[in-house]
Amino acid sequence: MKRWRWFLVAFLVAVVAIGAWRVLSARRVQQVAQSAAVAQRVEPVVELAATDVVRAETRELQRGLPVSGSLKAVNSAFVKARTPGELQGLTVREGDTVRAGQVVAKVDPVEAQARVKQAQEQADAARAQIEIAERQWSNNKALVDQGFISKSALDTSLNNLNAAQANHKAALAAVDVARKALEDTVLRAPIGGVVAQRLAQPGERVSVDTRVIEIVDLGRLELEATLGAADSVDVRVGQEALVQVEGSPRAIAARVARINPSAQAGSRSVLAYLALADTTGLRQGLFAQGTLALGHALALAVPLEAVRTDKPSPYVQVVEGGKVAHKAVEPGARGEANKETWVAVTGVQPAAVVIRGHVGALQEGTKVRFTPDSPSGSGAPPPQPSPRGGGSKATSP
Repeated sequence: MKRWRWFLVAFLVAVVAIGAWRVLSARRVQQVAQSAAVAQRVEPVVELAATDVVRAETRELQRGLPVSGSLKAVNSAFVKARTPGELQGLTVREGDTVRAGQVVAKVDPVEAQARVKQAQEQADAARAQIEIAERQWSNNKALVDQGFISKSALDTSLNNLNAAQANHKAALAAVDVARKALEDTVLRAPIGGVVAQRLAQPGERVSVDTRVIEIVDLGRLELEATLGAADSVDVRVGQEALVQVEGSPRAIAARVARINPSAQAGSRSVLAYLALADTTGLRQGLFAQGTLALGHALALAVPLEAVRTDKPSPYVQVVEGGKVAHKAVEPGARGEANKETWVAVTGVQPAAVVIRGHVGALQEGTKVRFTPDSPSGSGAPPPQPSPRGGGSKATSP
């Protein structure tokens, strides 16, 4: 009996010990979780270098308008067939150089030559009718003078003579038309340049206005730029630009030569034509882009890459009170300053410390600390950071 009591007491003691151990373990797990939560609530600090920020300041901006488009030859022409027939003698191909007036092909002239001969024979026949009418009029005039016939017969012979002369003139005009058709069988280059397309083959029968070859003059190329309706208001003939052609490492100077007076239907865009100063090695159809200089502007500005657009409205990230703040801005004129594109903005204070775009998006309220090697010392934003470079990293206090 006593043995069972000892077993019962031992069992109860074991149950109590296990319960106490579980309670202690649960408290320990709870304390660890609380410590982890506290550690997670510690705000991170973003450490910035002097090159990661820039101060908003008033700058003189060289206003520029981005332009782009394809290169087009100022002078180009299609050589077309003017008479129907079989195409002969076409030897030039794409890339061949031709001179103005050079014979590039012919249309079979047999039919045209026969028409010239036919028209000439008709003209000769009309000339013979004039001679007959002249003799008749002369005879009738002599008879009228002698009183053998009436004057009305003389008038009739005179009318016949006039009709014969008119028929002869018409026949001569027909000869000119036939000769012009014969001349049109010879196809000549209207301008000098390079053959861009060969659209027909020798032996092919062509009709009137069939395109045979296309010639372009690469000596004068221009950029056909499409401008928005608002941007076109500030563009003037004579404004200078600097363009970069696709595949070419050099920048080429250009000048606005012409502006289309009408907007394009639908898009309401306006075409401007920029003449290139140097066309060496360029080809028609190449894509080019550049900046058109519109003038100077003095305004509070920040680097263009510092303006972020990952929100519905543009904004910049600034450092205020050692924390990141987002300031909504309204961008204005763009321009070049210190070989960097800046944009005029409203919504920030002068001398505001603006975080550059390469740092990336930072959460508003994030604490900021500057690297000790900052020119202004540890913990303070630099008064005038260099324009480029730098990096950022997140640390804990």
